[in-house]
Amino acid sequence: MSTDTIDLESAYSAVSDTYKGTGDIHAACREARTRSPIFVGDFIRQFGVPTNAGMQQGTRPTFALFRHQDVMAVLRDASSYTSGFIAEGLGAFFDGLIILAMDGEQHREVRALLQPAFMPETVNKWRDQIDAVIRKDFLEPLAGRGKADLMEFGLAFPIREMYALMGFPTDNPDAYRRYAGWALAMVGGNQIDPAKAGEARRNAAIAVKLLYDAILEVVVQRRADGSQGDDLIGRLLRAEHQGRRLDDHEVTTFVRSLLPAAGETTTRTFSSVMTLLLTTPGLQDRVRADRALVPKLIDEAVRFEPVATFKVRETARDVEFHGVTIPKGSFVQCMVASANRDEAVFERPDEFDIDRKIKPSFGFGFGPHMCIGQFVAKLELTCAVNAILDLLPGLRLDPDMPAPVIEGAQLRGAAHLHVLWD
Repeated sequence: MSTDTIDLESAYSAVSDTYKGTGDIHAACREARTRSPIFVGDFIRQFGVPTNAGMQQGTRPTFALFRHQDVMAVLRDASSYTSGFIAEGLGAFFDGLIILAMDGEQHREVRALLQPAFMPETVNKWRDQIDAVIRKDFLEPLAGRGKADLMEFGLAFPIREMYALMGFPTDNPDAYRRYAGWALAMVGGNQIDPAKAGEARRNAAIAVKLLYDAILEVVVQRRADGSQGDDLIGRLLRAEHQGRRLDDHEVTTFVRSLLPAAGETTTRTFSSVMTLLLTTPGLQDRVRADRALVPKLIDEAVRFEPVATFKVRETARDVEFHGVTIPKGSFVQCMVASANRDEAVFERPDEFDIDRKIKPSFGFGFGPHMCIGQFVAKLELTCAVNAILDLLPGLRLDPDMPAPVIEGAQLRGAAHLHVLWD
C-alpha cells in the first residue's frame, strides 16, 4: 500500500464492511431485553463485528447490559468501569496520547485541555463559515444536476469542516480527504476476520505513520507561526498539562487519535437523519416549514439509530447487576441501541417521533467519555439539513434507484442516499 492507494471512499467502505456484521441488532436487543436484563457471555460475538477491545475480545469474562438505567450507571461511573484496555485493543493502532483509552485524573486533565475548543460558545463562532462552505462549495454546485447520491456530499462535508476547526490549513481541502482516508484505515485495522486481519493491520500501520508525519508538519509550522487561534491545534500548542506545555509529538498524537471520529461519525449520522427525514410520511414538509424542528430531528435520529450500537468497559472492581456478580477485570458490553429503545423509558420506542419528550439517550455516549465533538456534529448537521431544504426544492427519493437502508451491527448508517429534486 502507498499514499496513493488509501482513498477516502474505499477506506470508508472498508470500515463500514468491517463493522457491519450480520443480523438485526435492534431485534436481538429487544428479545434479549425482554428475556433478561443481563446476558452472561459475549453478546456481540453473534454479529461478527470487532469491539474496541480489539484482539482481547473473548479473552475475559464478558457480560452485556440492555436496560437504560444499567447502561447509564456504567457509562457515568468511570472509576468502576474503565477504558484503559482500549490502548491495547483499538488504540494499538494509534500509539501516543489517545483520550478514549484514558481513565481517572489523566482523562479529566486532558479532557479539560480539549473541551474548550468544542464547547458551544467556541463552536458557534464557526457557524457562518460552516454554513458558507456547505452551501457555496458543496450544494450550490450540485443544485443544477437535479439528482445525486447525497452520501457523496455526506462523506465530504464533515471532513472539510472538522479538519478546519481542528486547525489544518484551509487552502488545501484535498489534503483533508487523504488524511481522512488514512484515519479510517487506522480504524479498519481492528479486524477480527482472520483472512483480512493481516492486510488490515499492515494498512493501519502505514496509515498511522503517514498521518503522523502530515499532522506533525502542520503542528511544527503552527508553533513557528505563533500558535494563535481558537482551533484545536492552536489551543493544544498553548495549553499546559501537568505544569508543562505539550511537545510537538504529544500534540500530533492527540490530534491523530481524534481524527477517525472527526468526520466519519457525522457522515453516518447524516445518512440516518436524511433517510428518516425522507421516509417518514409528512415529516419533510413539517421540517421545511418550521426549521426549529431540525434539532429535534437530529436528536431523535441519534436516539433511534445511534451510530455506535454499543460501548465496552472493563470492571475495575467486582460489581453486581440483577443478582449476577461481574468480577473485576471483566468486559461489560453496554448495548446503547437497546438502552435507546428501552420501553421503561421511551413510549413507543420503536417509532421515530421527533415530538417525543426529550430524555437522555446514549447516541453520543454519556458521562465522562461523552463525545467531545457532539456540539460540532450537531451544528454541522443543522447547517447541512437547512441548506439542503433551501437549495434542493422538491427533494425526494429517486424511484429508479435502491431505497436507502440503515444497517450495521456496530456502526450504523445508510451507504447510499439517491435523491431527485426540482
